[in-house]
Amino acid sequence: MRILALVPARSGSKRLPDKNIKSLGGKPLITWTINSARQIPDICEILVSTDSQKIASIAKSEGALVPWKRPKELATDEAKTFDVAMHALNWYEENNEPIDGLMILQPTSPFRSKETIINAIRMFESTNFETIIGVSMVQNNPEWMLRIGEKNQRLTPFLASNGLNKRSQDLSTLYVPNGSLYLIHPSVLRKDKTLFPEIMNGLVLESEFEALDIDTRADLIFARYLVGKKENIFLNL
Repeated sequence: MRILALVPARSGSKRLPDKNIKSLGGKPLITWTINSARQIPDICEILVSTDSQKIASIAKSEGALVPWKRPKELATDEAKTFDVAMHALNWYEENNEPIDGLMILQPTSPFRSKETIINAIRMFESTNFETIIGVSMVQNNPEWMLRIGEKNQRLTPFLASNGLNKRSQDLSTLYVPNGSLYLIHPSVLRKDKTLFPEIMNGLVLESEFEALDIDTRADLIFARYLVGKKENIFLNL
């Protein structure tokens, strides 16, 4: 099995500037993801796609491949992860051997474990290379969600199947992508032109800590709190 791990890490971020290299536990955020993907036999390379020389230098020092500076059009707020993935995939297969899967590991999920990555690869193989996406159980069930009127403060149920009168244990069990991991076959990515094809399998991350996605200052403060705790066995750090 040849899996290319792609770590997308552009420099711009409005809500948390330079978030991909913020310090967490004494090391840059991106280092956590690179380290979790290291020494997994099925991962042939860890490729970091970035427009930042600083991020590139950090990634290279950790043993990642940074073959080019990401094009400007793929480093804007409007750029889609799909396009970043295709750019990296096409370059890699044109300059190396074909791969069996592209795994996207976002650096904002620092507590994603090596075991989770291995489990995703095993599921990928056992399902004959169907797409694997890291998911978590929703914390705010849409059956309890409401809309508020544009012209007044009147509330109406978000869903036709109004669940406001249901107990929490009677609500549907629903999942949402947590951004920690995507694993897709190159042919599917090229054919469907999306990270969310029709056939997908969910790899459930039971731990809320492992599924943490650092996107705001509050997220970073919480992550630093977790790292600073002595009782961090549950994080598998």
